[in-house]
Amino acid sequence: MKKAIILHGMPSKEEYYDPNMAAPSNMHWIPWVQRRLLLKDILAQAIELPAPYKPEYTEWLKVFEQFDIEKDTILIAHSCGAGFLVRWLSENNVSVGKVVLVAPWLNPKKKLDTDFFDFDIDPDLASKTDDLHIFVSEDDYGNVVESARTIESAIKGVAVSKFMNKGHFTYEDMGSEEFPELLSVI
Repeated sequence: MKKAIILHGMPSKEEYYDPNMAAPSNMHWIPWVQRRLLLKDILAQAIELPAPYKPEYTEWLKVFEQFDIEKDTILIAHSCGAGFLVRWLSENNVSVGKVVLVAPWLNPKKKLDTDFFDFDIDPDLASKTDDLHIFVSEDDYGNVVESARTIESAIKGVAVSKFMNKGHFTYEDMGSEEFPELLSVI
């Protein structure tokens, strides 16, 4: 059976502890994409990562590596989760299926004071995947647009879908939970 792993981004501490907010793995387009993949007989898991408001790479890694990542596993990630995947793929000798990075963030302005992004991007990272694709919107935060450009210029063979009106690919920016462009790339 084909599998997909979906990683969320980094909410604020206030968002995370707000009892009226969904868990990060159930926000924005994630549940919609997960359900569409399930309907295509792809076992899609949206992982809840520990303390996402203050991400620690080793802690996220412990949770992520509980899942069986194989050569046909699809990996989808948003924002900080996409940055996590870039590091994991850069530091590991793996072969995976399609990888989609939505609004990838690599902390270019050093907003996080951790070692989460202390790594070198593997320029051959795309060769570890069946296909590596970035989604970026030009009206996203400047540091996200900068991160996407960094990834695009550092990695040979990455495909990029650019938008002008999706913001940070959140429900608030997109006005919808549906993300058909992502589903069509997957």
